[in-house]
Amino acid sequence: MTTLEKMKILTDSAQYDLCDYVNHNKSSQVNLPGIYHATGHNGCQIPLFKTLLTNKCKNDCKYCINQSKRNFQRLELAPEELAKAFLTYYNRGLVNGLFLSSGVDRDEDITMEKTIETIRILRKVYGYDDYIHLKIVPGASKDSIKRAMALANRVSINIEAATPSGLAELSSTKDYNKDILKRLSWIDSLHGKSTTYPNSTHTTQLIVGANTESDREILHRMEKIYNKTKLKRTYFSAFSPIEETDFENKSPCTTERTAKLYNADSLLNDYHFKLNELVFDENNQLSLTQDPKILAAENMDIFPVEINSAPFIELIRVPGIGIKSARKIISIRKKMPFKNINELKKLGVVTDRAEKYIKIDGAYQSLLENF
Repeated sequence: MTTLEKMKILTDSAQYDLCDYVNHNKSSQVNLPGIYHATGHNGCQIPLFKTLLTNKCKNDCKYCINQSKRNFQRLELAPEELAKAFLTYYNRGLVNGLFLSSGVDRDEDITMEKTIETIRILRKVYGYDDYIHLKIVPGASKDSIKRAMALANRVSINIEAATPSGLAELSSTKDYNKDILKRLSWIDSLHGKSTTYPNSTHTTQLIVGANTESDREILHRMEKIYNKTKLKRTYFSAFSPIEETDFENKSPCTTERTAKLYNADSLLNDYHFKLNELVFDENNQLSLTQDPKILAAENMDIFPVEINSAPFIELIRVPGIGIKSARKIISIRKKMPFKNINELKKLGVVTDRAEKYIKIDGAYQSLLENF
């Protein structure tokens, strides 16, 4: 089997590993496997080569295309083979970086050795110095994690679920506290210690909708992790049933649900909201139709806030005011107080959302653009 034929299978097998927030569709511009456009917070799209080293896996994750019980073609790329294939893409300008993951074939550290060797070849043999995101497999040794973090710009370990019982619904071969949370703490303890990539970051990912965990349980876990670690961000992968898996007859998770989880997660991680500020329904789920920031604001007793004196923590709780615009407001009002809402609109404030929650010089505002 040729390398290209292997890549077609292995890149398709990497479908649950997200490298962005909103899009993991293949590029439609070139007819080659593995090119995915990562879309981040700022909206820019970066083409990455995303693949598994192998789809051989000893784990029995019930949602996964690569689960051990599933009968399909198993194969792997040798580290040198994968490194050369990636550089062919990179040197042609088709991709800007590598996102490398793997199934766990027999042993976690043997798997890690192969993925680390792949990026070592890229860095040390071929002099590649651009972006690499490497997945850490559950159960990996601390030494292998340390060596991975010395070579990659970003590493991540998928926590997959929010609770030990939630993971038990998905797999019988992983220990939530030992194989995942302990490894996450090791990654965090090594964060920033790489002399090669001191600004490297780490992330995690959950599968949403494959088990019975509620949005509140998911966000409770993320709040705890954000409070204890330097985790950069969380990705939410919407469960989609796959034939010949234990969950083939389960209903898929909607992208509307994961979109609201991203909204709420940003409030916890970026805006430093507390979980008890968010609003959930009687089933501990987020609203699928309303903005979680607006729902939270409706239940706060701090409004209206005075634009010319409110502290940063109150400004960023105003619907329509983001972190950047809040900082601009504070910087400008030190020199000259705001007089009307149109001045806020020029800063990027979404004024039709914000106006009911603010006052300027003690007065409620209405948009004066027609005057």
